[in-house]
Amino acid sequence: MCRSVDVQQAVLAKNDDLARTLRDDLAGRGVTVVNLLSSPGSGKTELLGGVLARAVGRGVPVAALTADLATENDARRLARSGAPVQQVLTDGLCHLEARQVRRRLEGWLPGDTAVLFVENVGNLVCPASYDLGETLRIVLMAVTEGEDKPLKYPTAFGSAHLVVTTKTDLAGPAGFDEAAFRANVHRVNPSVEIVRTCARTGEGVDTVLDRALATRHAAPPHRPPLAPRPHDHGRTHDDPHDDGHRHSHDDDHEHTHPHEHTHPHDRARPHPGDRDPAHDGGRDHFHPAPAVAPAS
Repeated sequence: MCRSVDVQQAVLAKNDDLARTLRDDLAGRGVTVVNLLSSPGSGKTELLGGVLARAVGRGVPVAALTADLATENDARRLARSGAPVQQVLTDGLCHLEARQVRRRLEGWLPGDTAVLFVENVGNLVCPASYDLGETLRIVLMAVTEGEDKPLKYPTAFGSAHLVVTTKTDLAGPAGFDEAAFRANVHRVNPSVEIVRTCARTGEGVDTVLDRALATRHAAPPHRPPLAPRPHDHGRTHDDPHDDGHRHSHDDDHEHTHPHEHTHPHDRARPHPGDRDPAHDGGRDHFHPAPAVAPAS
């Protein structure tokens, strides 16, 4: 168990160093990074699409990276906003790491970008432990997910600078107890702001964008640790069936296409998640979003 924790701590320490450098570099270019975390199906992509479209409409230069284990579906959806979008395919890795973000931005991020939104893999466990160089970390939860979710995932909600509820138009049918939810959030993160949103009605979309823009000039007034304590899956490093999420993949491969690429090739690459670095043959891939006309 000690060897497992040692490896885990080393991976997170390396990630933290890269994230710190990335944050400083991007801040020097006037770019704020916003890391979006949620469970699958929370409505994160739909809300982000609304935020990007609102930014484009307001003349704010924004861009987005979106991560998934497979398919380019989210990138195609987000590209309809008219903002520059790139897709990262992680090949089964359940979270993004700072090195992936840094490599994906090389030679791509438009020079006038004010805010880069990073849509993390749908997961509230592993992504919570990895700083991506963000200035603002937003944790989202749909009202259909249950008021106790902050207590079940205290690392994610406890590290948030902003908590966002989504799909608020379903609060009544879902029996969502907002007071209980807020109390649970503030048990793990006493000072964090909670914003209500609904992508369908537009509720809260401008608020999320405004909070992101505010971080360009000053750090969030509420700043918990960006890299919380690591999670331990209770396995030793010698376990041959180890699928814990604590190893880095330094041999990742970039697969790029011109922005005008119009033949998306969604692909699912079966892989059981993280691998031991000594035997790592898996690679995460990077795809620009297919060209899609901006929504009218």
